[in-house]
Amino acid sequence: MALFSLTGFLTPEKIGAMKILPLKCAIILRATCSLGVIVLTAVVQAQTSTPPTAAAPVVATSPVAAPSGQPDQAEMMKQVMEMSKLNDNHKLLADTAGTWSYTVKMWMNPDPNAKPMESKGTATRKMTMDGHYLTGDYVGKMMMPGANGKMQNFTFHGMGIEGYDNAKKTFVASWIDNMGTGIENSVGSYDPATKSWTYTSEMEPVPGMKTQVREVVKVVDKNHMNLEWYETAGGGQEKKTMEIYYTRAGKK
Repeated sequence: MALFSLTGFLTPEKIGAMKILPLKCAIILRATCSLGVIVLTAVVQAQTSTPPTAAAPVVATSPVAAPSGQPDQAEMMKQVMEMSKLNDNHKLLADTAGTWSYTVKMWMNPDPNAKPMESKGTATRKMTMDGHYLTGDYVGKMMMPGANGKMQNFTFHGMGIEGYDNAKKTFVASWIDNMGTGIENSVGSYDPATKSWTYTSEMEPVPGMKTQVREVVKVVDKNHMNLEWYETAGGGQEKKTMEIYYTRAGKK
């Protein structure tokens, strides 16, 4: 998940993968090429070992096993297809699809007693790739310092992708927005007892300023979700710098 990601998880807001098809094609191609090599080798051996005066009878044989040290192609294809199946983890993400309104609180002032900045926006979350991933589009308004140093209204736009990686057995998320040029990648786990995801990632908004991030996205009920965003910079203490409260539009 991520800044408004729900990776973003929802970013909720802030809360890859399009490798399955190329991998399947590669496996099929590899199996075909391997079979071709086996057949060609058999022909050459037959031509060099069979006397030219006698034609050897054609005998049906069982498929030749894969060369030593190489994975069985049929087994690889079976595993690839198994890894592409949807499960309850993907359904958890699908349950958060819909249109949401959100309110954000951000603690940007170093003074711990200062009031947080607040802003509002909308999030549209939907499943894609036949239910394998959840995409989110987030738009909101917030006050940001302009070129002259004065606060001005700014339109925020963020996008997130969330999924569950069957091979790695972990939730994964990526996040981008119009306040940077990088792509934030997160990994996370789900706790059924608290109905919440916990994602971790690393940000580097400016060179050398690496910040560890922890996001906790909690499903309160079918129509409400919360996100808490924590940062640890420069080996210091972890601090909560953002909260997001989501309310579903057109309640279930």
